[in-house]
Amino acid sequence: MMIRTADPFHDLDRIAQQVFGTTKRPVVMPMDAWRAGDEFVIEFDLPGVSAESIDLDVERNVLTVRAERSTRNGDWEMLASERPQGSFTRQLVLGDNLDLTRIDAGYEGGVLRLRVPVAEQAKPRKIEISTGSRKEHAAIGN
Repeated sequence: MMIRTADPFHDLDRIAQQVFGTTKRPVVMPMDAWRAGDEFVIEFDLPGVSAESIDLDVERNVLTVRAERSTRNGDWEMLASERPQGSFTRQLVLGDNLDLTRIDAGYEGGVLRLRVPVAEQAKPRKIEISTGSRKEHAAIGN
């Protein structure tokens, strides 16, 4: 038995995508983020995207990730097209407690990994308490 979801507009979407290059779903860039010690780690899934097409910008505390997945050209007929093609962008507003001047970025296996260190002024720190007798400046009454 074969299960098929009913979508009366499937063929219309497929034709519109082939003719106009549009998709019925917005292009997304799935992401995970977590804190590991003194850094935040953010990973974006970008399978099929070349590292050269990825662009990272930081302006104030807004991180912008842009990427492009090239369309395949050739003398063939597309039978199924579910992977988004073209350009897509994602923006994140990062907190002031992060050091945005020292972001480390790596791309491997279709995953863009950003490591953002916690800013020094945002790290917990110990405050030393001085002890000992203080000299009294006022004379005690005779």
